[in-house]
Amino acid sequence: MPDVAYHVTKWRRGFASVVNVQGSDHHSTVTRVRAGLQALDIGIPRGFPDYVLHSMVRVMRGGAEVKISKRAGSYVTLRDLVDWVGRDATRFFLVARRADTEFTFDVDLALAQSDENPVYYVQYAHARVCSVFAQWGGDARPLAGASLAALGSARELALLQRLAEFPELVRAAALEFAPHAVAFYLRELAGEFHSYYNAERILVDDEQVRGARLALCAAVRQVLANGLALLGVSAPERM
Repeated sequence: MPDVAYHVTKWRRGFASVVNVQGSDHHSTVTRVRAGLQALDIGIPRGFPDYVLHSMVRVMRGGAEVKISKRAGSYVTLRDLVDWVGRDATRFFLVARRADTEFTFDVDLALAQSDENPVYYVQYAHARVCSVFAQWGGDARPLAGASLAALGSARELALLQRLAEFPELVRAAALEFAPHAVAFYLRELAGEFHSYYNAERILVDDEQVRGARLALCAAVRQVLANGLALLGVSAPERM
């Protein structure tokens, strides 16, 4: 079968890891291709290639579903979504749910500048941190060695714990082909930072407390930027 031949070629060209993204109606393809490759007995490991089966995406615009018909040749392309809402929102929204779950892409929500729009919410958290540093006007580089002893409130400890989870979360997301985990994490981190920002003054007079809080903010800004970069989404400094 063509799929088996294709993957034999990929293997012989040195691609030891292959991930196929296909529709959720291709479950049988996974079994057939892997069985065919094993039947050839040419050293291809079991479980090659990997698959991510993606469910259909419904598109809502103006409060109504955009009708899609393969038979009539009527469908929404990725370019349409980018033209309607921009690259950042398109990428974030499409990875914000597990690939195998039903998902509705709400164009109006993707354009909204509100807390309900997840990409706006996360990007605004990054811009908000940047505004704190702009208001402070100091050199952020020495903050890497700042003492964090002054951080002790429940919100500060929650932020520290959330930041510490990031490296392992990224590792697990990569192994499990689960970019939605990164998007979910970023939204939670943004939510915790917004709550902290609204509850505490960061630029206080006490130098030790101010330094510790700025160091925490710098870490939040870096992790937000790193997470957004992994998803191919920008991290604006002003919004």
